[in-house]
Amino acid sequence: MNTLGGRLARYARVGTAVGGFAARVAGERVLGIRPERERHAAELRAALGGLKGPLMKVAQILATIPDALPREYVAELSQLQADAPSMGWPFVRRRMTAELGPRWHTLFKSFEHTAAAAASLGQVHRAEAPDGSRLACKLQYPDMASAVEADLRQLRVIFAIFERYDSAVSTRQIHAEIGDRLREELDYALEARHAALYRAMLADTPGVHVPRVLPELSTRRLLTMEWLDGRKILDFVADHPESRDDLAMNMFRAWYVPFYCYGVIHGDPHLGNYTVRPDRSVNLLDFGCIRVFPPGFVKGVIDLYNALRTDDEEAAVAAYRTWGFANPSKELVEVLNIWARFVYAPIMDDRARRIEETNAGHYGRETAERVHAELRRVGGVEIPREFVFMDRAAIGLGSVFLHLKAEVNWFRLFQDLIRDFDADALAERQRVALTAHGVPLPA
Repeated sequence: MNTLGGRLARYARVGTAVGGFAARVAGERVLGIRPERERHAAELRAALGGLKGPLMKVAQILATIPDALPREYVAELSQLQADAPSMGWPFVRRRMTAELGPRWHTLFKSFEHTAAAAASLGQVHRAEAPDGSRLACKLQYPDMASAVEADLRQLRVIFAIFERYDSAVSTRQIHAEIGDRLREELDYALEARHAALYRAMLADTPGVHVPRVLPELSTRRLLTMEWLDGRKILDFVADHPESRDDLAMNMFRAWYVPFYCYGVIHGDPHLGNYTVRPDRSVNLLDFGCIRVFPPGFVKGVIDLYNALRTDDEEAAVAAYRTWGFANPSKELVEVLNIWARFVYAPIMDDRARRIEETNAGHYGRETAERVHAELRRVGGVEIPREFVFMDRAAIGLGSVFLHLKAEVNWFRLFQDLIRDFDADALAERQRVALTAHGVPLPA
């Protein structure tokens, strides 16, 4: 239903359903009934079933943030992604008129009526510029701002329900960070600036391609970029298994050159955001979820790495404080180090290895569950906001490498990036690059 009234009615129904679910869970807690996560998760999905769009994006995010929600909840939420919304041609035509004016079709040589891809916040149409160059036009679904706010309210309820039973992780900062990133994703003008920034940051990085944005055909709700041909990563690997290591190294550089050189990271590990060219180089396609970090945060990542290598407890505590963990106790640091040693393990040894040398089917799950139990034992923790998407990026990229089954000397890749690291130099590079592309500097 595409009327505003219809959407508001749908959100009201879902809000009532989620409220009823919360009341049942609270009642079970008062009566001392032991929580059944699988049943609760299924009931939660049923309650949220009327909401599509942003909720799918939330599910993608939660699936790659360790400890944000139990895996039972995430599994059920992820099933909602199967029904991506789409707009028919009459609706698309009206939306394009609203963005580029009544003669918008004269700005294109051709514009395909059927979407080439549909996602959580918008859909992509192939088009052709007057000069014959191929384009990708990402058009946002209507009223997404109100949809995002509605879904964030439901997410707050979900987090509150979870914390009533399990106080190992405070979700307050996680919710705030997800909210800010989702609101940013609605601003396609900001995404256009992010894309231009990435094109500049990765200009000299081999094996990575970033599409050019056409600002004259873009607005806050329409993003037009050049179309980059490529195949899905896992499909390419299935036909060319010998490409695994090359693809992994190109993906590593695509993510971490911007981070260690500019303090910027691509926060969406979804495999659909990348394609592969015949020469094994990768196309980076989506720039909605970008996180900019203060130089001190990046330095903290390297400081913790060195602290773990030398068993320097004081340096580890200082790194966690840099990240925003307020006065971490000795017990808490020991628990955080369990996770840190897992994440840093591939870059500790100077040898070719897989990203995770176990038979785990899901990157980091067993370690995350162990850490969660330990956090509950030591009284819980509030995850700093900046840590949320850094952790998500690490797990997301690790999952890509796990699927690729790549065997790479991660240690040498990492050492090449940090060999000449200087926080002051990074701060200056960051200031110049972000200012030039109209991207806000970190607070």
